[in-house]
Amino acid sequence: MEEFRTVVASPVGLHARPASLFSRSAKESGCVVRLAKISNETTSEFVDGTSILRVMTLGVKFGDEIVVQVEGENETAAAQLLQSLAESADH
Repeated sequence: MEEFRTVVASPVGLHARPASLFSRSAKESGCVVRLAKISNETTSEFVDGTSILRVMTLGVKFGDEIVVQVEGENETAAAQLLQSLAESADH
C-alpha cells in the first residue's frame, strides 16, 4: 500500500472539476483509493476516492491537507498521479 500526505493547491479545493479529475483518475487506476482530510492533526474518516460525491463530502478547501491511501497492482504510479493532481493549481 502506498500512502501520502499533501496540501491541496487548487483554488477551489477538491470541489467540482478537481474532485471529478481526482475520482476519475482513481477509478481508472484500478486500485482501491481512500482519502481523508487532516484538520488540526485530526484525520477525518476515510472515504472512497473513486466516488466524486464522497470526495466532495470531505469539504476539502484550498490549503487543506489530505492523506491518500492507494492499494493495488499499479499503486505506485497511481499514487504519484493522484498526488500531482492534488498538488496542481491548474483546475
